[in-house]
Amino acid sequence: MAERIPAIGETLIGTDFQIHPGGKGANQAVAIAKLGYPVRMIGRLGNDGFGAQLRSHLVEMGVNATGVGTVDGASGVATITVSSRGENSIVVTPGANLAVTPEDIAASQPMLREAGVVLAQLEIPLDTVEFLSDVCFRENIPLILDPAPAKNISRKVLKQAAWFTPNESEAAFYRTQLDGESKAEAPSAIADVFLTAGCRGVILKMGSNGAFLASQEGLREHVSAFAVKAVDTTAAGDAFNGAFSVGLMQGKTPRESATYAAAVAGIAVTRKGAQPSMPTATEVDFFLNNCSTLRH
Repeated sequence: MAERIPAIGETLIGTDFQIHPGGKGANQAVAIAKLGYPVRMIGRLGNDGFGAQLRSHLVEMGVNATGVGTVDGASGVATITVSSRGENSIVVTPGANLAVTPEDIAASQPMLREAGVVLAQLEIPLDTVEFLSDVCFRENIPLILDPAPAKNISRKVLKQAAWFTPNESEAAFYRTQLDGESKAEAPSAIADVFLTAGCRGVILKMGSNGAFLASQEGLREHVSAFAVKAVDTTAAGDAFNGAFSVGLMQGKTPRESATYAAAVAGIAVTRKGAQPSMPTATEVDFFLNNCSTLRH
């Protein structure tokens, strides 16, 4: 942690240093498990010390990690700088994540067929994500795609995902990919770009400005963020995606699920770290019953 995020070439004195388990897929899995919903993870860890620690933590948090294999080499790591305002910048080194292959997904199809929803991110190879997208679309399994870190993905993946969930910087990246522009516009106009490209459902995650939901069925909803004092925004988007999927699985509407997800993310940003910040269902219920203040 530092007073602010350094500029290019600048050296700052930090105020704190911590090591926490992370990874977008693992963060989302832990978010789901902490909310009391069963979750399985497919992935790869290295045979280093981090790998053993990460696996142990996943199991301790309640994640079924039988689909997480071990490969020779280093586990994925991320270096995160957090400012005193809770903002962050992140450099990800994929490590063993790059060893997740289409063959792994093919071997995991019996597990996938039992899933009510599948969450995916782009910290694994794109061809693996594309193969997973094909499997989910063919098997009619809703896929929630967190397109981070931002990479060039095919329009087929955009069309196959049930929900495409970029944050503001990722939305700008994909907007440029689709039509060569990333000009500032209202969330509804940005969402329309993705819907026109074939997305079935879009969630624009806008931090303290909440989230905007849109779908091919005519859904257009802004969900406000809860007014909290942010300490660390790391994994807020992961908290949101995990909680949104839990809401859907509990029979909530997309808007209700997004409001629930906003509460989970609101709690998460008041705590340090990624997975350690994820709240339990009891904590979320208490928060919703006692913190009705929304940002507008």
